[in-house]
Amino acid sequence: MMRPPMAAARETIRQRIERGESVLLDGPMGSELVRRGVRWRKHGLLTDADAVLRLHQEYLAAGAQVLRTNTFQLNPRVYLNVFRSREHMRHIGAPGLETLVPRLVAKSAELARGARRTAGRENDVAIAGVISPLEHCFRPDLAPAEDAAFPEHAEMAKQFADAGVDFLLAESMNTIGEARAALRAGREANLPVWVSFVLGPEGELLGREPLERAVKEMEGGGAEAVLVNCAPPADLTRAVERMSGFCRGPFGAFAHIGKFSPPSWKFEFHPQFVETESWPPDPYAAEVQRWRDAGARIVGGCCGTGPAHIRALAAALAAV
Repeated sequence: MMRPPMAAARETIRQRIERGESVLLDGPMGSELVRRGVRWRKHGLLTDADAVLRLHQEYLAAGAQVLRTNTFQLNPRVYLNVFRSREHMRHIGAPGLETLVPRLVAKSAELARGARRTAGRENDVAIAGVISPLEHCFRPDLAPAEDAAFPEHAEMAKQFADAGVDFLLAESMNTIGEARAALRAGREANLPVWVSFVLGPEGELLGREPLERAVKEMEGGGAEAVLVNCAPPADLTRAVERMSGFCRGPFGAFAHIGKFSPPSWKFEFHPQFVETESWPPDPYAAEVQRWRDAGARIVGGCCGTGPAHIRALAAALAAV
């Protein structure tokens, strides 16, 4: 019996890693959509679905082998945080807020699948459902305790499983406790899980916990890959070189470029990066090649990069 496309794509990625080949992630959705003028309302998934679909298609055309859903920093807490309580939200909130996140998750997976189907790449491109810290990824001090975080991540993981993603990517985790909650949530939803940590300038997790400890806990908890991201390229180069000494399983990285310019009101989370011209595509690809030389198998782009960076990475990896 032929395997369904979801299983086939996931197995293709797994086999590439087992053979020691590189797996190329796409670039960011949020910061690139904002750069193109898409208003970050409901992640652009309802009002600008065509723009989201086109960006997925551009990443595929550039050579990406994994598409990430456009769901970074999406969870029910984002909406609840601007109300006194759930009851207050029901009293004065716009209609449909309580069901909005499941609708957006389903839409995000639908758009990624549509891009993959149109490209005729259902068997070799995997779709990663992205969950992120329940609070802002750059604020580890706001991270909930593991026991408090687990039910919320479990709710999101189930929605992604229902939406038919190939695996879960817990992206830009900033504390070990919340990462453990996200990993457990994904595994209980019967999804393979990759975990990625945002780093601070010291080279450890942004929450100041040791990177080595974080990696070992994720690997011990069943994560299929551990990555680092959301830091400048040179910071990740140093981290990857360290990871080569203590990672037992697949690992990788995807860097942001430029400088983060915060939104004027954080409820409308605009992931905007400026001064990105400091890392053009070819120099970025050259830096990423250093990660590959150090043993990283999964690479891609974080905020500030775009399809041109992914195209340069694809060319560089093909030349190895």
